[in-house]
Amino acid sequence: MTNMIQVITTTGNREDALRIAENLVSQHLAAAVQVSGPSASCYWWKGKMTQAEEWVCRIKTRGEYYQKLESAILAIHPYEVPEILALPVVASHHDYAKWVSEVTQQSD
Repeated sequence: MTNMIQVITTTGNREDALRIAENLVSQHLAAAVQVSGPSASCYWWKGKMTQAEEWVCRIKTRGEYYQKLESAILAIHPYEVPEILALPVVASHHDYAKWVSEVTQQSD
């Protein structure tokens, strides 16, 4: 199995989420990005409890691309401090993992 990870980021609207998704996929930094939402979010920000509607991007890529992917997200993300979390994939269908690896290798 490849060193596959899933990266999660959130945005305040669908358009920003789709722009991030298209940017990452077009650069082959991600094999796929699923955009879902809206979802209700509750968090502390600058000393105040805040509630907002957010859209979630679930990004499939290889672990070795994390730094490039993070930089690409930060370059276009509208948030001052965006959520960018990388989660390890402990198991996946062999053919899916192979596809993720092949598609993202095109950015090398």
